[in-house]
Amino acid sequence: MTVHAFVDESRRQDTYYLAAAIVQPGRLRPLRSRLRGLLFPGQRELHFKKEKPARRRAILSVVAEFDVRVDVYRASCRRSEEEARQRCLARLTDDMLDVDGRRIVLDSRQERNKLDELTIRGALGKRPRETGVVYEHIDSVAEPLLWLPDIAAWCHGAGEEWARRITPVIGSVVRLDEP
Repeated sequence: MTVHAFVDESRRQDTYYLAAAIVQPGRLRPLRSRLRGLLFPGQRELHFKKEKPARRRAILSVVAEFDVRVDVYRASCRRSEEEARQRCLARLTDDMLDVDGRRIVLDSRQERNKLDELTIRGALGKRPRETGVVYEHIDSVAEPLLWLPDIAAWCHGAGEEWARRITPVIGSVVRLDEP
């Protein structure tokens, strides 16, 4: 079955996290609806870093019940955050090909989107159209499914209680740390 990946990032000290919520097409609409239902009146998006701890716990109790998997890619960003991101993104793209992924949606970084596009095209090879993978950058206000990797990356990077609470939706953790 084909899947879509919704991708966002987080950083903790010298570690960069790229999280990808892997969603089957039939789950797109229901998950978007449930995520929008978590918003307060007037709130446009969930950005986990900005939420208070009690609100984070409430959100996580709902998200932990979602039928979704979030894979986390982590790399050292001691030398360069952008280099760490592109390493994680290249691996994510390779992994999407392995699971018949069809769409990669990344939270927009404005002018830096071009760097992601170069990495994805490189990972797809000389004939990217033949892979069937499409990719795009969207502002997270417009795509609630981008809130899932934001939540997962933040929690995984925070460790302890937060990592434990997000565990039900974490699929794999791919460590790309340099030896």
